[in-house]
Amino acid sequence: MDRWVNRVAVVTGASAGIGAQIAKDLANAGMVVVALARRVERVENLKKELPEAVQKHFYPVKCDVMNEEEIIETFSWIKKTLGGIDVLINNAGIGTSAVKLVDAGNSDIMRNTVNTNLMGVFYCTREAYQSMRERSFHGHIININSVLGHGIPVVPTEYGYMNFNIYPATKYGVTALTESFRQDFINEKSGIKITSISPGTVQTEITPDYSAESLKNIPHLMPVDISNAVLYTLGTPPNVNIKELVISPTESLY
Repeated sequence: MDRWVNRVAVVTGASAGIGAQIAKDLANAGMVVVALARRVERVENLKKELPEAVQKHFYPVKCDVMNEEEIIETFSWIKKTLGGIDVLINNAGIGTSAVKLVDAGNSDIMRNTVNTNLMGVFYCTREAYQSMRERSFHGHIININSVLGHGIPVVPTEYGYMNFNIYPATKYGVTALTESFRQDFINEKSGIKITSISPGTVQTEITPDYSAESLKNIPHLMPVDISNAVLYTLGTPPNVNIKELVISPTESLY
């Protein structure tokens, strides 16, 4: 991680769970962290948990990754204020088990899921690439994906199947989008790395089904496990690009 000290990392969806843990760990590792979230007040509280010296290099910023204009404005502010983006962690994601694909009147939920989980990754990656490219910096982009983006569209349970509706489709999209960007980066001779990290079940706030109580008898990961994977991936030498890292809980069936 030495090469990233004082470099700028942008973390989306940093208000809770995996994003909050990654933002905190990158800051403690010596990076300048711009933590993006819709619930920016929660990121402000997260900043207070950091050592005073680290707080000086931690910037909570309100940004909704569904909104292209907000992303462009935010990345422009980062360029003017901090010089540019060196690392991007596309973590923001939403999902719900409250509706099924076949339910009437579900369009808003489905549209928001696609716009956050897929289009948000696209917008942020495009803008981060422009920042890295114009400075000829060999940065790193990491997409927090899911095992549901790799051939497991449903998860069997004792009651039938857990309902993920359009969520797996967005994660399949992230898998494809990551590889498409990787090919573009190579063709442009940019030297920029891009990685997809795909966890299994993680205890987060993304859905009530993944609360501590509901997962107590189910093999699962914690946000720190995913953050550790991010730190490991960033720590690889420039000639190594981990394209895909799948992380499953021990004894998990998927």
